[in-house]
Amino acid sequence: MKIIKTKFKDLLVFESVNFYDNRGYFREVLIEKLLKKKFKFTVISSSKKNVLRGLHMQKKFPQGKYISVIKGKILDVVVDCRKKSKTFGKHFKIIISDKNSKSIYVPPGFIHGFVGLKKENIVLYSCTNYRNKGSELGIIWNDKNLDINWGIKKPILSSKDKKNIEFNKVKF
Repeated sequence: MKIIKTKFKDLLVFESVNFYDNRGYFREVLIEKLLKKKFKFTVISSSKKNVLRGLHMQKKFPQGKYISVIKGKILDVVVDCRKKSKTFGKHFKIIISDKNSKSIYVPPGFIHGFVGLKKENIVLYSCTNYRNKGSELGIIWNDKNLDINWGIKKPILSSKDKKNIEFNKVKF
């Protein structure tokens, strides 16, 4: 497994390898000792093409997230919300798929979202902290101040994500 640093402090991309044979493939997804983080729980989401989930974070009880795609392909986007960071308010995006075997570690203090690019997209998240409903924060996906090109004009959003707020209205 190869670890690639980004220009964002502690935001890491992991490149694994799919080992194929006549049965399918095998891939190592997460090796905790490489990351030196403990993950408290793991969840899976399934999204259709053009479903956009995000942008989300836990404000009071921040989570680190390790994100991989089990099936399909997503455009994964994070925004640095760490007030003292050199990259505060800047975004990073990456294509993650079952084919390219990439994963991303998103440290605490980032908002995160993704859009499904294939008919079926199964995403695996391992989180360093539990979800706390009272700590949830959502930023609107098309916030003009963030200037994120999602490659889509009319995503499928949850009713909750339609009510997300603008980045500049949050006190980080």
